Amino acid sequence: MCPLPTPTTSCDSVPSATLPTLACDVAIMGGGPAGLMVAEQLAQSGLSVHVFESKPSVARKFLMAGKGGLNLTHSEDFEHFVSRYAARSKQLQPWLQQWGAPELMAWVKGLGFDTFVGSSGRVFPTDMKAAPLLRAWLARLKAQSVVFHMRHRWGGWDADGRPLIDNEQGRQVVHCQALVLATGGGSWAKLGSDGAWVPWLQARGVEVAPLQPANCGFDLGWLDGRQQGWSPVFAERFAGGAFKSIALTYANEQGVLFSRQGEFVATQTGVEGSLIYAVSALLRERINTHGHAQFYLDLLPQWSAERVQQELFKPRGSRSLSSHLKGRLGLDGIKASLLYEVLGKDGVSDMHVLAKTIKATPLNVVAPRPIDEAISTAGGVRFEALDAQGMCNAIPGVFFAGEMLDWEAPTGGYLLTACLSSGVQAARGVLSYLRRVQH
Repeated sequence: MCPLPTPTTSCDSVPSATLPTLACDVAIMGGGPAGLMVAEQLAQSGLSVHVFESKPSVARKFLMAGKGGLNLTHSEDFEHFVSRYAARSKQLQPWLQQWGAPELMAWVKGLGFDTFVGSSGRVFPTDMKAAPLLRAWLARLKAQSVVFHMRHRWGGWDADGRPLIDNEQGRQVVHCQALVLATGGGSWAKLGSDGAWVPWLQARGVEVAPLQPANCGFDLGWLDGRQQGWSPVFAERFAGGAFKSIALTYANEQGVLFSRQGEFVATQTGVEGSLIYAVSALLRERINTHGHAQFYLDLLPQWSAERVQQELFKPRGSRSLSSHLKGRLGLDGIKASLLYEVLGKDGVSDMHVLAKTIKATPLNVVAPRPIDEAISTAGGVRFEALDAQGMCNAIPGVFFAGEMLDWEAPTGGYLLTACLSSGVQAARGVLSYLRRVQH
């Protein structure tokens, strides 16, 4: 099969009088969870709904995220749940109150799947898999007469403001009463989200916050001027290795902003993993304003500082320091090597400094990893660019759902819940708009 043409044409510039056309009530650009939820809500209203997806199949990122167990949502109370959306909690709160975690679990039940709450409070389908859930969902959508167009990529607008579609046969014009854009942010481009839409919307006067990596890893730097990243010896031995049973604390001039136990992984150039993702927004913003961000690791969070010092100062006889650390404190492998990495051979010989560093090992990061490596993105269409019904102020009849909107959240089910909730809200906005224009 021939590859799709690369969309490079900006909006309002394409003559389309001779292009083939396709008509429907509502066109949805993007077949991820947000777009599919829009389709489901609208199809129930009897509208003709067409979903256009650039890849050969829909919801590829959804399937990829579910490979290790599909985390649907989180069971914590609503106040804590909505706080996870940080700067955009106020905007997302009414959406999530109308359609949030309880509604998501009921929706999964309606597709024929039970859920359970894991020890961390995360909610999963009982079989942990994404594929069966997606198959059932697609079967229901097709039964509701939703029409799917695979390998059809949104290509902006023609000179008359009508959506353009690029496919293997060329270019088409879509005649629709309403358009929903749900093509994703800018992460994992190979799965369909490449952020190509940003300049097209900006050219139409839509306010778009710059896309940035979220839930991402970081490259390491050293405040003492050493070269960026781990030393070659540490990287060779421990890249891909996990720091387990540690606590990470991040603070700024106002005090402690983040403190949590968990684990993360050393990469060739820095750090990534669940604990890093949880603090990534704070680290990214600090880097944006100060050029670097420093956080601290407690390598023995279950031990008090006094106990660490007592064990460390006990006589070690003829044993090496490495043997002493392992025997007295249980520190070896990647944790012990981290102490040498941070302090050097001379530094670890000072027991007072070593004891302090075990409880507060400083790491300095200087750059997030590229956006295409991130789990999700921050930035997108600003909520201020939308009216009360979620319609684009600059382009009447256009709505947005999912990661195209300017919000971010940590992993733990928050991303999927908000994507689906935004799909419900976009569909409600479309229905309200169509009622207004038809009467």
